[in-house]
Amino acid sequence: MNKEELVQEVAKKSKVTQKEAAEIINAFMDTVQKTVAKGKKVTLVGFGTFEARKRAARTGRNPQTGNAIDIPAKTAPVFSAGKKFKDVVNGK
Repeated sequence: MNKEELVQEVAKKSKVTQKEAAEIINAFMDTVQKTVAKGKKVTLVGFGTFEARKRAARTGRNPQTGNAIDIPAKTAPVFSAGKKFKDVVNGK
């Protein structure tokens, strides 16, 4: 499912226009992105948690040449699925 299909499904289920559903989804994504970028967690009970995790610098290998390369430290966005979400995916 892509964003357009998600907008259509949300609009249908919530009985709003597609434009209103798109605005809501865009506001949600923008809010989550800005909150996580500030280093805070966004927890939706039963759905999951969005957060930023720091990754340490490390040495990796170039798969084509086999040469060692330095990979710098960075902060990566992470999503952890909640119990209800996992149960739905596993058919429980």
